[in-house]
Amino acid sequence: MESISVFEIIKVGIGPSSSHTMGPWNAASAFIRIIKRERSIAEVKEVFLEFFGSLAKTGIGHGTDIAGMLGLSGEDFKTIDTTKIDEKIEQIKSSQKLNLGGEKEIPFIYGHHLVLNMKQSLDYHPNGMIFKAIFEDGTELVQDFYSVGGGFIMSQEKKSIEKHCIRTLYPCHKSSDIVKYCEKLGLTRISDLILMNEESWRSQEETKKEALYIWQQIKECIYKGVNKEGILPGGLNVSRRAAGINRKLLGDKIYKNKDEWFQQVVDAEENFTNINKWISCFALAVNEENASFGRIITAPTNGASGVIPAVLMYAQAFTPFTSEDDIIRFLLVAGEIGTLFKKNATISAAMGGCQAEVGVSSAMAAAGLTEILGGSVGQVLMAAEIAMEHHLGMTCDPIKGLVQIPCIERNTMGAIKAITAANIALESDPAKAKVSLDQVIQTMWETALSMNDRFKETSEGGLAIAVNVAEC
Repeated sequence: MESISVFEIIKVGIGPSSSHTMGPWNAASAFIRIIKRERSIAEVKEVFLEFFGSLAKTGIGHGTDIAGMLGLSGEDFKTIDTTKIDEKIEQIKSSQKLNLGGEKEIPFIYGHHLVLNMKQSLDYHPNGMIFKAIFEDGTELVQDFYSVGGGFIMSQEKKSIEKHCIRTLYPCHKSSDIVKYCEKLGLTRISDLILMNEESWRSQEETKKEALYIWQQIKECIYKGVNKEGILPGGLNVSRRAAGINRKLLGDKIYKNKDEWFQQVVDAEENFTNINKWISCFALAVNEENASFGRIITAPTNGASGVIPAVLMYAQAFTPFTSEDDIIRFLLVAGEIGTLFKKNATISAAMGGCQAEVGVSSAMAAAGLTEILGGSVGQVLMAAEIAMEHHLGMTCDPIKGLVQIPCIERNTMGAIKAITAANIALESDPAKAKVSLDQVIQTMWETALSMNDRFKETSEGGLAIAVNVAEC
């Protein structure tokens, strides 16, 4: 089984969805690379893109079509000015032209060259798409892609994804592997094991630097979210709430930047109610940014991007464990738990419902928090198990296909569950646990396989049809 770096699970992304925005964007970028490898951009006459299944059914709400067009245009979601996205898309639609790979302008008519096929699904995965390039000499290049969660993509033949298989020194594909190697090496902290394994990708110093970069991006995202008022895009007329909560909790305190704001949070009155509200505020801030095409941290997906930031910010603001080493260890352990779910179950709501997104993120956050609060190896894994156990069966039924209701609030619940799971685990004896993390991961996967497709990010069941919203 292939090893996965923690920074493939926790990484910089763009809203509103990792599987429905980042995945198609990555696929479009990959198709551009394939064209360059097989022929050249200059030889392309036309390009067609067709989305199927869940990608089509909730594509407009998730910005799937936007991601496809921008990816084909050679834009990078890690660096694009997110305030210019609407302008760039309007230019493509109004001019009926697309600058392929940023190199050649070709005809591109929305609805003809890009199609959302809501009546058909591809057999290999619910999130399927097919790209086709027609060259000036009449020949064609066709490639299928599947967005399998967290921004990851693959093709049915697996030939087109440029990927190098990496094997770590101490491969951990199950939680039992983590226990085995920690015992073998005499390690009392899971993060020490993960830090060694990450050397398969980069040096320990580079790993630490990347973790601290992720933390700065988390702070930046939360800061943006708590300072923005207004209505989220998409037609549901959902009001941003993080800014209002932030304002009420801080009162008349003034700050000029994110560091001053963070210090105000740290210095604010601490009681159970206020801390609970701050945790919700942090999660809301991130997911409101996500819902409006903001730059966020995918952890492990965009729909669940508020959980880990909220829990890590809680730890930094309201516990004594605030060192850079604590941040690094939190993220390493959280990311590693995410890899276990990806390898043995799924992190895609289109495959497993929201248990695969917010549930996994809550398990990741619970493990990371328990690690820095001094939990044993067994307690860290137990915290992840507890958090997931109480998300089993959670459906994905976004109203109008938007990552807003119930997704935004659901992240606040995932964060609170993570903290509760950590506290329970820290007061428990893992040797007496009746369910292991590996067992709950397997149960989650079996639950995913049994779940009706109406509850897997198709907006055809649950709240998505129970709540009628007039089209704008």
